[in-house]
Formats: sequence, structure tokens, C-alpha cells
Amino acid sequence: MFGGRNVNVTAVRRKNDEIQYFEVPAPMKKRWYQPLKKIPFVRGVIGILESSARGSQHLNFSMEAYAEDSEDDDSKAEAEKTSTAKPEKKEGWSLAMVFGVAVAGVISFIVGKVVFTAVPAIVEEFLFGGKFNNIVVHNLLEGAIKIGFLLTYLYLLSLTPMIKRLFQYHGAEHKVITAYENGVELTVANVQKFTRLHYRCGSSFIIFSVLVGVIVYSFFTWDTLWERVYIRLLLLPVVLGVSYEVLRFTNSLREVPVLRYLGYPGLWLQLLTTKEPTDDQVAVSIASFNRMRELEKEINAPRPAGQAV
Repeated sequence: MFGGRNVNVTAVRRKNDEIQYFEVPAPMKKRWYQPLKKIPFVRGVIGILESSARGSQHLNFSMEAYAEDSEDDDSKAEAEKTSTAKPEKKEGWSLAMVFGVAVAGVISFIVGKVVFTAVPAIVEEFLFGGKFNNIVVHNLLEGAIKIGFLLTYLYLLSLTPMIKRLFQYHGAEHKVITAYENGVELTVANVQKFTRLHYRCGSSFIIFSVLVGVIVYSFFTWDTLWERVYIRLLLLPVVLGVSYEVLRFTNSLREVPVLRYLGYPGLWLQLLTTKEPTDDQVAVSIASFNRMRELEKEINAPRPAGQAV
């Protein structure tokens, strides 16, 4: 999946080797929350929720395509793939369907963050709550437990064939973006030469949110486990907002000697969340990226006077 200023595109390779696209217009600037995306520390929270909603739509599309190609009835699958109405069905979801999937994605993200924020605090309190009174040490231990949970979770996920394939496509996306940023022609051979790690990845944001949380939580005290948990939940938007700014800051320094190492924790985590892609996977990613650029050019192309928009 690749997102531009005006459109987001996902490409999937069907069983018959045809590449099918799912194209969704990006949110228009007139939407009420767009001005918030210009405010530092607020823009991160808005962007994350928006990305969760958008990603859920595209993931749902790819899962449906995979499920259809896995059907046992080959004749039925072939009939569906050759039907002229099928692309319209996929690209023409009703407003209710799009909204429902988007809301589900946002809710899933929020629930996941709540659980991932509360459980490490509860575990640390259970293991070390009565052993010392230094809040900073408690926060460091909580952060270590959170990182341990995160790494274990991602590692176990990566062992499943489907998630491993997803992580390979994640790596292919990074390779394509890096190749484009370096100005080379987007061929499979050229793209495969580049690293699968990228500074602007959402995986980097995850690890930064843990590290930033350790610092932010150290400014607040608590007397009970309940206070400790709800303080963290209340501060969650603050942590997300600051983490987003840290991610932007480290990305701006990636070409500066020494300071570029500030972004390395995020790159290290991507060793788990990305895998080396196959040539076929890179080809799909290139197709998706090129289709996104093609649509962006069409949208931005000057129109003759009087032409409908």
C-alpha cells in the first residue's frame, strides 16, 4: 500500500498473476480535522488514527482477495475473476462499508494501545511494586517489560506463514520508497539492492512511543496501581503526539553524522517487522507505487476551462 496526497493505492497479485488495485481517495482538506494536522503534537494523534482507519480498509481488501483465490471451487473462482463487475464491486464499496471498516480499525488500534499501556504497568507493579520507591526506576522497568512483550509478540507473529508474507511486503514497500528517494529506475533488480529498513516506518513510531513514555511518566507520581494505570491512559495522547514529533525529528537527521543514530532503535525493530521480499513481491510493490504516482498526476493535471472536476 502506498499513500499520496490525493489517493491511496493497494495492489495485490491474484492467483492468475493479474495485479488488481484498490484505490481510495485521500481525505479532502476540507474535512474538519485537517487543520489539526498542522499543529505539532496534535497532528501525530490525528495522523495515527487516520492511518489506522485507512490501513484497515486496504487490509480488508487484500484479505478478501486472498480468501477468494483460496476457494476450492476453481470454476467459481475463475468466473468471479473474469466478471467485468468485480472490480467495480471492490472499488465501489458503499459509504457504510468504508465507514464501518475504518471505525473498526480505529477501535482496534485504541484497544491495542490501552492493553499495551496498562498490562506492563500492572506486571511491573506486581513484580517490583514494594521493592523500592524510585519512580524513574519503576518506569524504566515498565519500559523494559513493555519492550519485552513487544519483541516477543512480533517474533511469534513472524513465525506464522501469513504474517511472514505480510512482513515481506512491508520490506518491499520500504525498498521501493528508498529506491525512489535515491532517484533510480524502479525495476525489480534495482529495488532489491536497497535496504528493507526505513526511518519513517510506523515500526519506528512504536519503539519511540515506549521510550518517550518512560520519560513522560516520570513527571507524575501515583499511590495506587489504579492511579498508575489511569494516569498512563490519560497521558496516552501526549505520548503518541510527542513520539510522532520525535520520529519526524530523527528522520530529518538521518543524513547527519552521529545524530543519525538517534533513529536506530526504530530501524532495529524493523528487523522483526520486515522481511526480505521475493522478486514477485517487489514487482507488486512497484506496480502499486507507480499506480499511485499515475493517479496523482491525473488528479493534479491542469484541466481545460469548463471541464467538470
